[in-house]
Amino acid sequence: MGPLITGRDIVRSYGHRRALDRVDITVADGERLALVGPNGAGKNNLHRMLATLQRPDAGTLTVLGEPLPDRADRVRGRIGYLGHDPGVYLDLTPLQNLEFFADLYGIADRDARIEELLDLVGLIHRAHDATRTFSRGMMQRLGVARLLLHDPLLLFLDEPHSGLDALGEELLNRILRADRTAVIVTHDLENAAEWADRIQVLDRGRCAGEIRPDGRPGRSVRDEYRAMVA
Repeated sequence: MGPLITGRDIVRSYGHRRALDRVDITVADGERLALVGPNGAGKNNLHRMLATLQRPDAGTLTVLGEPLPDRADRVRGRIGYLGHDPGVYLDLTPLQNLEFFADLYGIADRDARIEELLDLVGLIHRAHDATRTFSRGMMQRLGVARLLLHDPLLLFLDEPHSGLDALGEELLNRILRADRTAVIVTHDLENAAEWADRIQVLDRGRCAGEIRPDGRPGRSVRDEYRAMVA
């Protein structure tokens, strides 16, 4: 299979300011890409475009073989998106939340899939508690379960380690390394060095370069990043 994502000369403008200025991006099948850069670099604009949540002003963009934004409806059911908000209902229990989303996706063998995911994210013992009683990290775990529910071909996550404790971070890193194709916005370079195959650096709306961790320690990756955005 060819690249799952291909973007060329992507532009996004706000008035006279270009948030993205002719950005290229490619993500291969099975690749885990981290998008990093200073505040205002354009990471979130690019990320939301790839996840069909925002339109480019110019350029070409193809996700899962479909041109965006024209065929976004053919992409949305095959991807998973986890933003800053975990995207769950506070008045429902984790079980009810996942039942609701599973019915939306028409998932076969719903109950077994939900039990599997609640166990995976460490919430099986809280399956019947109101979600509003959860800590930020527990809600994030539930958000990860929601993300994986329909077994998407492509994952988009925005600062997914936010609020997670050390065990939660290890769990998420294991999930990300399990033959998943993912594009993740993060400021945590040390964590990215653990799971990313490639790190694309954005600065002031342009591609500043890329880093391949290749098993190097996070400190080395951070030094390379600093040289690109200095």
